Amino acid sequence: MKLPHCFAPHRTRAQRSAALAFALLIAAAGAHAATASELATGQATVDQMPPSATLRKIVENGAIVLGTRESSVPFSYSVKQQPVGYSYDIALKVVDEIRKRLKMPNLAVKNVMVTSANRISYVVNNQVDLECGSTAHVADRDPLVAFSNSFFQYGIRMAVKKKSGIRDYDELANKTVVTTAGTSDERMLRQMSIDRKLNLRIISARDHAEAFAALKSDRAVAFVMDDPLLYGKIAQEGAARGDYIVTGVPLANEAYGCMMRKGDPVFKRIVDDVIANMQRSGEATKLYETWFMRPIPPDGINLQFPMSPEMKTLFANPNDRTID
Repeated sequence: MKLPHCFAPHRTRAQRSAALAFALLIAAAGAHAATASELATGQATVDQMPPSATLRKIVENGAIVLGTRESSVPFSYSVKQQPVGYSYDIALKVVDEIRKRLKMPNLAVKNVMVTSANRISYVVNNQVDLECGSTAHVADRDPLVAFSNSFFQYGIRMAVKKKSGIRDYDELANKTVVTTAGTSDERMLRQMSIDRKLNLRIISARDHAEAFAALKSDRAVAFVMDDPLLYGKIAQEGAARGDYIVTGVPLANEAYGCMMRKGDPVFKRIVDDVIANMQRSGEATKLYETWFMRPIPPDGINLQFPMSPEMKTLFANPNDRTID
């Protein structure tokens, strides 16, 4: 019998063990042409199992690559050049499960910084295995990437300075507003400007920190973005947080999911199961409390962002459906 690549004799014992665990995991996840026992006795090969390019890549490289963000507080952001956050903690739970299933306790984690503009291409081009940040699962992204069960629901609104007197979108007519490049928010904002004939001057910032800086310096009168991200940026203003408010009827309601490459149902099932188990067990609720209702690093800010009824419904009924 010709051995598949991942069972090649020149591999180390640890790599061969991980490769066998990988193959058995594939079988357990839903093999239709062979059973785990057939694989173990040499009657079948990993090539007869449902393919998982992601798990094979992880086994061969001895590492999983996570896409992280620089300033998506409190989801995924950098503190002393290390990623932290609500979404990043979810990604680490997925890593723990992969270590367990592949019997690779020393599986390395490599973090790659991505932006709103390049995150999808990093997944499509296999530069990132899993991105758990602040990426909306919207229908027009489905042809490009796969999404896990959702882990957060929110509305798209705007942050303004209280003294501006702006409270809704029609009051933005002929004014300069800012959003983050490469987001669904940017697309909606541009369409709203056309539909409502607002003649907005739109700044597309590189990231959320740059966008908020435009609002803070009065280069823009409003920052349109996902409302938890707005609360996160406002909370970072410390004593000046009272100068800002989040306002406006939501342009849309969306949900965040972890993003991965398409065509890998085995890997997606692992990620989905981790998120669903966290939500049903109450672990996700505790994680939410940690990041949205308590002081968080690096400066001990508290977003004071209680869980919405929609979030509670999501946790009771995990799913990967889009809201749009």
